Amino acid sequence: MTPGIAELTPGWRTRFAPAPTGYLHLGHVVNAIYVWGVARANDGRVALRVEDHDRSRCRPEYERALLDDLDWLGFVPDEGPTSEFRRGASSWRQSDNEWRYAAAITALELRGLVYTCRCSRRDIARLAGDRPNEETRYPGTCRDAALPPDASLQRRVKLDGPAERFFDLLLGPQEQLPGAQCGDLLLRDRLGQWTYQFAVAVDDLEQQMDVVIRGEDLLASTARQRALARLLGRRRPLHFLHHPLVRRSDGEKLSKSTGDAGVRELRDAGRTSAEVLGEAAHLAGLIDHARALDQEEIPGFFRQG
Repeated sequence: MTPGIAELTPGWRTRFAPAPTGYLHLGHVVNAIYVWGVARANDGRVALRVEDHDRSRCRPEYERALLDDLDWLGFVPDEGPTSEFRRGASSWRQSDNEWRYAAAITALELRGLVYTCRCSRRDIARLAGDRPNEETRYPGTCRDAALPPDASLQRRVKLDGPAERFFDLLLGPQEQLPGAQCGDLLLRDRLGQWTYQFAVAVDDLEQQMDVVIRGEDLLASTARQRALARLLGRRRPLHFLHHPLVRRSDGEKLSKSTGDAGVRELRDAGRTSAEVLGEAAHLAGLIDHARALDQEEIPGFFRQG
């Protein structure tokens, strides 16, 4: 099920990293099953990280709810315990570690890799032209403009490297060219917020992650995060495993924004944690039909052979 994972040194580290922008849904449960299942079956350790870099969308009540839901479902992290988040500041909560991202961007600035950008999304879309079903690529408008640093303007990093070739632990060999996919990567937006791509690259480096286990919708982000990690000084390998997404009947992925299959609603309806785990495992194709599923069964889906 997970080719190549057995080659990792016992005690390798991965993370479950929800963003508290809404309540957990079954898609999150599927990801948690993969994260804890792969780790428990292959001598890995799981850290819980709260990715609340987007201050405009994250809410304390959502964080409290996701911690409660994880406890209820029986997903117990080896690092970043839920009790630590409830007590107050944590090294595993992004908003409590702004210094980490400020230090990282300063290091890139000192090497001449970061520049100020004033382009809006509308500007970029207009310059990129009509490209249906394709990611909008930043065309480098401000790269050589030498705009002075300004807290109200964006900051980007130059991505000039070659194609990234890597082996996904589930999907096999991959090749991506980040400069052609997205152009120079946004690190900080005009609201002064760190972007997802930058924050996770810094965190995965500082927290010494070995494996990233996530949905296949983030596969296209892998090369840019690998390239950024190297610019930040990463030397140890970072492995990736992208699992299939849980989709609605219309083919769209489950989403907090559309209110899909919330764990909270299932709990309120009287479902047990084992029933919710079983429904998620069934949606993920790990079992043939929805049934009550014990936590002890999950690692068995991911053992070698």
